[in-house]
Amino acid sequence: MRDTTIAAGTAPVVLLEKRDRAFWITINRPDKRNAISKDVVAGIREGYRQAHADPEVRVIVLTAAGDKAFCAGGDLQPGAAFSFDHSRPNVEYADLLRDAQNATLPSIARVNGVCMAGGFGLLCMTDMAIAADHVQFGLPEVKIGLFPMQVLSVLNGVAPRRKVREWCITGEPFDAEEARKNGLLNYVVPAAELDAKTQWLIDRLAGKSPTAIRRGKYAMRAMDAMSFDESIAYTESQIALMAMTEDAREGLASFNEKRKPVWTGR
Repeated sequence: MRDTTIAAGTAPVVLLEKRDRAFWITINRPDKRNAISKDVVAGIREGYRQAHADPEVRVIVLTAAGDKAFCAGGDLQPGAAFSFDHSRPNVEYADLLRDAQNATLPSIARVNGVCMAGGFGLLCMTDMAIAADHVQFGLPEVKIGLFPMQVLSVLNGVAPRRKVREWCITGEPFDAEEARKNGLLNYVVPAAELDAKTQWLIDRLAGKSPTAIRRGKYAMRAMDAMSFDESIAYTESQIALMAMTEDAREGLASFNEKRKPVWTGR
């Protein structure tokens, strides 16, 4: 196990920790309701980089310190999150969402507290999500004259169109059960069961072929921009390529030999 931090000065704003086959990224600003700053974005991006560089890692877990907030959105203090260099065509938060969309490791959001605004984007950029039943969600940007522009890029593919419009235009909060019913969450559990349910899902992912998951996530990302005719032709070639991997050969051999597979990730 190793423990590293991304820090602003001496304050560790993001904790990065490998726990067995899971790589945990923890926003560590509980006194600021784990609000997003440039250093938080940099820390999460570094966590994704480290996780993908380690062949032993099978899943990324994104969470936050404390039990009150997963992420309350962008830090509204001057210079924290809403300062822009208009000479650049891209911003750091958008680059983080790009990183997550192109990731080939599966990811889980462990939502331990309030999830608002930019925190909504962090939730939606992961593959799966588990929340404590007391968590409140919302996109309150219209209340301060803004709109969840970048969040929409990942939210639109997750929740129903009419609900997305309601959440964005009214800015009103809603509970974890509504979030689950509308596709934002896989599971809602009592707060005391959040760690156990997260570990349960980690175990379900970590034992599967890393090659299959890696190539599968890559294919799903590519297919997002394809018509049916394009995607079916693409997947015809992809399944043929996958059959030539070491993991595919091992999977078929272990099935026929009635034993547990030993994945090489190749």
